[in-house]
Amino acid sequence: MAKAAAKKKPATKTEIFNSLAERTGLTKKQVAEFFDALSDEIAANIGKKGPRVFQIPNLCKIVAVDKPALPKRQVRNPATGEMIWAPPKAASVQVKVRPLKKLKEMA
Repeated sequence: MAKAAAKKKPATKTEIFNSLAERTGLTKKQVAEFFDALSDEIAANIGKKGPRVFQIPNLCKIVAVDKPALPKRQVRNPATGEMIWAPPKAASVQVKVRPLKKLKEMA
């Protein structure tokens, strides 16, 4: 029997930082500081006081969407067809990441 082709594993955080440090000429510490600053900037923009949207140029757009609370309601049980009461759901926030055109072209 033929062995299945081994799948490549995704790069680890350390491997990504090493690769970026080599390509840019920065130190690994500077690359790590950049990613920390980027995550802080994203948090500030998609947080409650920010515009709720952050775009990484040529890669993706990150959007925070507020979902309203849902009251107790009747739904159909798909197994039996019987109508039952669904419990209420609290309001929540969904974070959506949408790829931009250049990222789609990379795949």
